[in-house]
Amino acid sequence: MIRIVTRIIQAISFAGVLVAAGVGTASANPGPIGLWFDHTGRGAIEITDCGGALCGRLVWLKDAGHGQACGTQILGNVKPVGAGKWDGGWIYDPEENAKYSVEITPLGSDRLRVMGYLGSKLLSETMVWRRAPADLKRCSA
Repeated sequence: MIRIVTRIIQAISFAGVLVAAGVGTASANPGPIGLWFDHTGRGAIEITDCGGALCGRLVWLKDAGHGQACGTQILGNVKPVGAGKWDGGWIYDPEENAKYSVEITPLGSDRLRVMGYLGSKLLSETMVWRRAPADLKRCSA
């Protein structure tokens, strides 16, 4: 009797896992690929798939006077690490003229958590980027 109850509980638990997995897939975040306003609102980065890793370039600037920065690569070699996160690549900070390690995590369909860090995630800065409209007028590279 105990074995039968145990098997029923295991079957129900397994079915619950399958249902949860199906629901998670149906409502899964679209991921980081797309067009994003940075945390300052002064630039937009287009994130694309570059051979299984993410890369991103500056494609819009609020101040047209900084047009020479258009096309600058901002993200590179960011790889999926599971649980909806990408890590192991780099982010370029044009204000500091420096590259840092980066972790990217979608927060729903319209926000992206971008954490730049130096060696350890204890030494990090976290920014939230917002999804930009697909018809955003792009600067020319």
